[in-house]
Amino acid sequence: MTVTPYDKREGFIWMNGELLPWCDARVHLLTHALHYGSAVFEGERVYDGEIFKLTEHSMRLHESAKGLDFEIPFSVAEIDKASREVVRANKLVDGYVRPIAWRGSEQMGVAAQATKINLAIAAWDWGSYFDPAARQKGLRLAIGHYLRPDPRTAPVKSKATGLYMICTIEKHRAERAGYNDALMLDWRGQIAEATGANIFFIKDGVLHTPLPDCFLDGITRRTVIGLAKQRGLKVIERAMMPEEMAEFSECFITGTAAEVTPVSEIGPYKFKVGDITRNLMSDYAALVHPVKAVAAAG
Repeated sequence: MTVTPYDKREGFIWMNGELLPWCDARVHLLTHALHYGSAVFEGERVYDGEIFKLTEHSMRLHESAKGLDFEIPFSVAEIDKASREVVRANKLVDGYVRPIAWRGSEQMGVAAQATKINLAIAAWDWGSYFDPAARQKGLRLAIGHYLRPDPRTAPVKSKATGLYMICTIEKHRAERAGYNDALMLDWRGQIAEATGANIFFIKDGVLHTPLPDCFLDGITRRTVIGLAKQRGLKVIERAMMPEEMAEFSECFITGTAAEVTPVSEIGPYKFKVGDITRNLMSDYAALVHPVKAVAAAG
């Protein structure tokens, strides 16, 4: 199957206040963000033409930038408006939106006070993040080698590009070994998250999920916690050690790209794709596709 490279696609990208033809949205080789990782981004899903929880994502983008010591020169409302404009321009009904803010090429070196802060928003048609067959059976996760960093060593509350370097390494390592993804531990050896998604476990009808003190408290994570509570399920956020996985019956991951995806295996630990996981998958699908959910109910 031939895949079109992302720099050669058709459509439009919003960049610094202008809607540009896709191939014209370019940055210079000496852009500070390319050399020093001084960029923050978001990932958002479009469902039935609407961007899910758009304003929450735009607000988090602003907060992420502050964590990297820069300020985005567009307000949350302006980012929301531009994001919707990009979706319309690319005629998307269901898809993915990627806003990114970065330091430009006006200054080179570790210091970057003179750099211009840029903002771009792209959107494209993007289906399931994981293979649909693997989602049905439950993903197989390896246990990663790299650890999510101590908050004293990195701006862990920012969705910063540089923080994903070790995620790419672990994703590749897992896929080479025949897995779909990797579970990452934190610097204390506690369970943290997958390479791009939060994680939940189930025991005796109760949801357990790691406390997000050194990784992102995902927007999808918070949404699923709300859905679980609407079902009367108890959710416990706490520190969790890897050996506790032997006690859990179900497991799933959550994220904008991953949505709600069951997990059947993490290293030596096995899980079933049970009723609670399937119900939350269904609840999430109904939340993001309300029109389809009403049609199906009728």
